[in-house]
Amino acid sequence: MRWWLLPLVAVLGWFAYTLTPFWSLYEFAAAVQAGDKAAVERRVNFRTLRLSLARQISAAVKADSTALDPRERQRIADAAAAFALPVMESALTPEAVIDLLDDGWPQGADLAAPANRHERRDGLRIPDLTRLLRYYLSSDMRGFRSVVIAVPPDRPRNEQFRIRLRLRDWGWRLVDIELSENLRTRIGEKAAAGAARLRDSRSAPDKGTP
Repeated sequence: MRWWLLPLVAVLGWFAYTLTPFWSLYEFAAAVQAGDKAAVERRVNFRTLRLSLARQISAAVKADSTALDPRERQRIADAAAAFALPVMESALTPEAVIDLLDDGWPQGADLAAPANRHERRDGLRIPDLTRLLRYYLSSDMRGFRSVVIAVPPDRPRNEQFRIRLRLRDWGWRLVDIELSENLRTRIGEKAAAGAARLRDSRSAPDKGTP
């Protein structure tokens, strides 16, 4: 073999490797749109996903309470964590993942959706190779074992969520969902409101104590 073929073979090999997560993505998107809970469960690492979403909720709550003084902001953040984390524990199921990814918005979370949403076009769906190519072009390989993909690939950044697939045991699994800016804002508002109600309910008996 001529020496100059080696770099060409390496480039082609790398290109072929970068395609492998997208076959898994195609199958995962089909499972999401079909509501196949068993197939989704096999392709998701719920432990890492739970930790990631908990961090995002905490950050969203802190961002929503920046107008308060530091002591009050910390009380809100602490109460919000107590309010939000048990919800995350119970909501992170195959059904909840499908609910979020099929159209980009979790109807089960009882959050008011933005008026400019485009319903199922905002979710993880790959009806043809053209759409799969758009996902490939919007992806970002992170080394050999991780890829981040914007969903949907043709929407504005604040309307996109990003998923991370990681290679494990010869298969690509979902390990992270970076929520859209719109969704993080709504979650922060709801968690902060719930935390404020929880704080007020705890302080009310104290006020009534002589």
